[in-house]
Formats: sequence, C-alpha cells, structure tokens
Amino acid sequence: MRGLAVPGHDGPPDNPDLKSPVTSAVRARAATVAARHRRTSPVRFVWLDGLGRGRLARMHFRRLGRSGLKVSELSLGAWLTYGGTVDANEAEVCMREAYEAGVNFFDNAEVYAEGKAELVMGQVLHNAGWRRESLVISTKLFWGGEGPNDQGLSHKHIIEGMSASLRRLRLDYVDVVFAHRPDFATPVEETVRAMDLLIRQGKALYWGTSEWPADRIATAHAFAERHGLFPPVAEQPQYHMLHRDRVEREYLPLYDSIGLGTTVWSPLASGLLTGKYNEGIPEGTRLADPQLGWLREKVLVAGNLEKARRLTAIARDLGASLAQLALAWCLRNERVSTVITGATRVEQLRENLGAIALVPRLTTEIVWAIETILDNRPAAS
Repeated sequence: MRGLAVPGHDGPPDNPDLKSPVTSAVRARAATVAARHRRTSPVRFVWLDGLGRGRLARMHFRRLGRSGLKVSELSLGAWLTYGGTVDANEAEVCMREAYEAGVNFFDNAEVYAEGKAELVMGQVLHNAGWRRESLVISTKLFWGGEGPNDQGLSHKHIIEGMSASLRRLRLDYVDVVFAHRPDFATPVEETVRAMDLLIRQGKALYWGTSEWPADRIATAHAFAERHGLFPPVAEQPQYHMLHRDRVEREYLPLYDSIGLGTTVWSPLASGLLTGKYNEGIPEGTRLADPQLGWLREKVLVAGNLEKARRLTAIARDLGASLAQLALAWCLRNERVSTVITGATRVEQLRENLGAIALVPRLTTEIVWAIETILDNRPAAS
C-alpha cells in the first residue's frame, strides 16, 4: 500500500476563484481507500520510507503545553504554499490526505500569500465537510496590510484582523490564534487584553505567540494571571537540526513554569534538510526563486550543506530519507507539541508522514552520531 489516498470530492467549490476540480480518477481511488481507512480505528497507516519499503505507523496526539487541547504530532501548514506555489486543487488533495492520516492541526496566517492561503484553506474545509470538532485550526496575526493600523498587535488590528481571517477561512472561530511576532511598539498588556477578548467573544479558543523572546512571553503570562485573563498557551518558533537554541535553551524555564507548548515550524530548514540542495540548487525549487533570495541567504550558510550531506548517509543507513530523519529528530523532543510540515505535492506529504515510524528507531547510538555531525547542542539542554 502506498499511503492513504484522498477522500472523494463533493463537487466544484463555491468560490469562483477556486474551481479546479479534483479529477474523477482521484475521486474514485479516494472513495475506495477512504472507506477502507474509516473501518480502521485507531488511526493507522502505511507509508513508503525513503528506500521504498513499507512502514506501519500510528498518529499520536500531544497536549498543547499545559492546556487540554490535543494536537497531532505532525501537522500541515500553509506558509509559502497555499495561494502561491500550490494551486487550490493540490492543496485540497494534500489536506484531505493529511486528515485521513490522522492530522488534525492545520496552520495558517493572515500574511500568507496576502490572505490567499486562508481563502484556499477555507474553501477546502468547506468542500470536505469535516466535523469542526475534529479539527484544530490556527492562524496568526501581525501583518494584515499596508495601512498604519493593518499591522502589529494593537487592540484594533487584533480584533479587525481576526474578523477578516475568519471570513477568509469561512469559520466561526479558530482553535488557536498566534501573535505572529512581538510588537515592541504596543504595550504587551494591550495585546493580552485583546487576545483575551477574542476568546471571550468565541472567535478563538486559545492564543499563543510566535518568535517572541522568553521574557516577553513570561511578562504576558504573568499579566494575564494577575488580571484573570486568558494567558498564552503556546509558542510557534522555528526549530530544526540547525536551529535549536531558542527551543532547547531560551524557552526551557517556561515549559515547567507556565506549561508552554510549542508548534514548531520549518523543521526541514526550508528544504535544506531534504537533501535536495546537496549538489546545488535545482531549478524550480524554493531557493531558486529570485524573489526568495533572503531565504536562500539564511539557509545556505557555511557548513550547513556539508552537515546535510553527512546526515543523508545516516538516513540512508536507516532506510529513510533525510526529510524523515529531520522530522523524526524534532519529534523526539518531548517539549514539541506538534511539528508543522509543508507540502507542494501529496508525495511529499506521504514521505513526511513516514517520519512517525522512524522515531522509535532513533537509538542512543544514532542520536549520538547525529549530534556529532551537528555539533551545535545548546549548553543548557
């Protein structure tokens, strides 16, 4: 079996800008496999590993920090994909396949593709007709437009930005709303009160931060506690083999003191930890895009390519791909609530989900070999 297929499409979407139908062949294949899958409980699936061999795995769910919310250990995000390099049809195929594999957490942001990513995800959610209770949907607020009050974390932008995101997502509420970056021009107290209001209005169930310094998260949490407001429950930081300090050192005191959860992004270092750049920058890849030169400069730093090449050899010995090894490495960290993956094709999604089967195979010896190559373990971790 080559992984779970996509369930049937219920017809053309209502949004006239998103009319690409899923082919009848895909629908037929999807209906057969989805029906077989629904008879299986709990969620189980078989994916191909990096060398084409089958692996049996089960999706696990982790609490989002100290909250009672449970999120799938692997999740699917829309950054640099939906509304951009991935058309609406392929986005729907990927989201449906992820959902059938047990993924319940889908991440977005008002800034992704200038709102188009939320439109695409909203259309898929509408088409799929999944039980809202089975989903954990998040979005992030900070960059909502060019106007003076369309950016930042003021009370005005948080309230108005949330309303605009909900319209695009075609939802009554999101499960988690994140403050996408710290806003040092706005008092943190104002941001906390605005986030609290969103929850009390029923537009969000939880709130969190993204790329905030630890001291500002602690300040926000303490203010909320003192005034009987809803505190942040999670942080969304970048985390991968080559970028570890914030998750493993800076936030370390917060995991126990306030019960901070993490929904980590860029686990594959923008593709570097897939091995695709081991011999250069192929045409058509993300780092070949002239508009993403800033990303290329951040990713292709001295020494990282050589580390990726050496890690590829470890993955090959395990019968896995480098991407699966990188994701499994992130999943080993018990402080990680969910690892947000991205996919431009359903084949990438299937490969990524195969990382779940690799986690128990990362023995002490293998982890030691990885650490020897990385040579970047934070001192306090």
